[in-house]
Amino acid sequence: MASNLFRITVGTTAAVALVAAFFIFNRPESGGSEQSTDDAYVQAHFTVVAPQVAGVIGRVSVDDHQAVKAGAPLVNIDDRALRIAVDAAKANVDSLQAQLERQQSTIAQARAGLAASVASLKLAEANRSRFANLARDGSGTVQAHQQADAEWDNRRAARERDQAGLRSAEQQVAVLRAEVEKARTAHANAELNLSYASVFAPLDGIVAQRRARVGGYARVGEPLLTLVPLDALYVEANFRETQLARVRVGQPVDIVVDALPGVRLKGRVESLGPASGVSFSPVPPHNATGNFTKIVQRLPVRIYLEPGQEAARRLRVGMSVRPRIDVDAEDARANVL
Repeated sequence: MASNLFRITVGTTAAVALVAAFFIFNRPESGGSEQSTDDAYVQAHFTVVAPQVAGVIGRVSVDDHQAVKAGAPLVNIDDRALRIAVDAAKANVDSLQAQLERQQSTIAQARAGLAASVASLKLAEANRSRFANLARDGSGTVQAHQQADAEWDNRRAARERDQAGLRSAEQQVAVLRAEVEKARTAHANAELNLSYASVFAPLDGIVAQRRARVGGYARVGEPLLTLVPLDALYVEANFRETQLARVRVGQPVDIVVDALPGVRLKGRVESLGPASGVSFSPVPPHNATGNFTKIVQRLPVRIYLEPGQEAARRLRVGMSVRPRIDVDAEDARANVL
């Protein structure tokens, strides 16, 4: 009797164990209260500093791995040629401005010449009328009348010439003003290029990959150094697609750093990537022909670090971490994958 009871107990226990094992192994991976991965690293948005003008590097004000604040001087490029360009542009502006001012005198002169032509034309017109009357009543000669007509034609032509000269002088003002504005633009551009000779830090960060050396030649667009903003680090974690069904933006994350034993950092899910990593490769490995082997894909999840954590200052880009997302958290925002 006891042996039968023992067999029944053992059988029942085995059956329960089998049922439990069945449900455990067949439960979706996303059903757990936490999701974690070892495929996660500390990241930051690097800023590559490159010159906007070319020239010989005269001074480098920073060293490798030096912390700098936004606006701090980094590199100075020899600016003598740029200063000459600024002076030449300024001289061109002054010259054109002087021409514009002198043009007012030219206009005044043209107006005086036109006034004289108008007066001469009036006199010629009066003489023409008088000699015409004399020729009609026989008191004057035809030759005198003809000479008066010719003089009137000459004076009228002179008036038209002087009118055209005045219009040309007035129109030249607009041309000179346009030239002055063009020269001022060139001067401003030269001053802007001169300002580019001094390279400043665009943000707070740590100097890395410093290629700038005194005496070296800086080329437009070629990197001088890289700034790593260690105060704006985040974690890029690549989770399997089967883990993400319940992951939401805002869920709390517990982070363990391999390089810092005993340190645990707090973070929250900031965003979920729109595509798997392999989707952005030049040749996505999605086989549409032949044999097919299904591979679970990984999608990036960005995790920001909670502010005010002293241990976070010890993080460096590229460190391996192990984030653990609490997918049962109630305060997660209602954003879905």
